[in-house]
Amino acid sequence: MTAQEAPHPLPLALLRGPGEGERIDVAGVEHFFRLTAEHTAGRFAFEEFTLAPGIVGARPHVHHGHDEYFYVLEGELTLHNGEGEVTAGPGALLAAVRGTPHGFRNAGSRTARALCLYTPAGYEGYFREVHRAVAAGAEVTDELLAEFRSRYRTTSVDRR
Repeated sequence: MTAQEAPHPLPLALLRGPGEGERIDVAGVEHFFRLTAEHTAGRFAFEEFTLAPGIVGARPHVHHGHDEYFYVLEGELTLHNGEGEVTAGPGALLAAVRGTPHGFRNAGSRTARALCLYTPAGYEGYFREVHRAVAAGAEVTDELLAEFRSRYRTTSVDRR
């Protein structure tokens, strides 16, 4: 299929200026969604996120409906891959495809900043729901995260 034959083509002007996007702070992670399902007809979502030293970005989990690709811009991310951990610095590109256990944290001494591509889009709704719950006074617990994840075809991984 050529680009001319692609169904529902996206406009070529799908560009956002600096600072444009949706900011969602969840449990110490600053998510800055530059593009969401609403902008890409559900094809993908694209975010920049920031983690201070010592912050857990995501407890171990498995996505059953989308893939995630991480690109580290600054600092280091320590990624759990279901069997162990790997530390990735600037320029590293990592994939968490459907069915792959993963999680990440900033075990370093500097703030970490990375990009994440979600395909297809939709998981940004998870962050919106957790943010709303926390803003309403809920405590971030494994049970709370598991409840919201289940709405997005994602399961938590037992860390025992």
